Amino acid sequence: MSGLTELIGGWAQPGRVGWIGLRPERRAALVAVDAVPVGLDGLAGDHGRPGKRAVTLVQGEHLSAIGSYLGRGAVSPFDLRRNIVVEGINLAALKDRPLRLGGAVLRLTVICAPCSRMEETFGSGGYSAVRGHGGWCAEVLEPGLIRLGDAVRPAD
Repeated sequence: MSGLTELIGGWAQPGRVGWIGLRPERRAALVAVDAVPVGLDGLAGDHGRPGKRAVTLVQGEHLSAIGSYLGRGAVSPFDLRRNIVVEGINLAALKDRPLRLGGAVLRLTVICAPCSRMEETFGSGGYSAVRGHGGWCAEVLEPGLIRLGDAVRPAD
């Protein structure tokens, strides 16, 4: 039997980048792109903050969960307003580890909590539906290019 450290360090398969969106300015509609250069300040063309909140990611599998809590199908990444949708690998299990997405390396830092805008977007209960499923903020460790379909895996 493996030790806890070994179990925590394991992962079943690489994930993939399923969607990329840029927020050109506060409250502006997101723009979906096929690829984006990532600098130390975040995604080119996005209004995000440099530092530990430079990029936002959400687990693609959580879009259906949020929709289920709202009594409907999966929510759109456009509505959730995160930069990158990752599919097929558990982001929560990768917190504080370097994470390679295509040519860039990020580190998940803090939970990306929902804001009151989720009530405006999804209606009554929208904020609570997103709680625990809103994704992660990340800092950029190594700039690079991220494209749709790129592998997502631990970089350590």
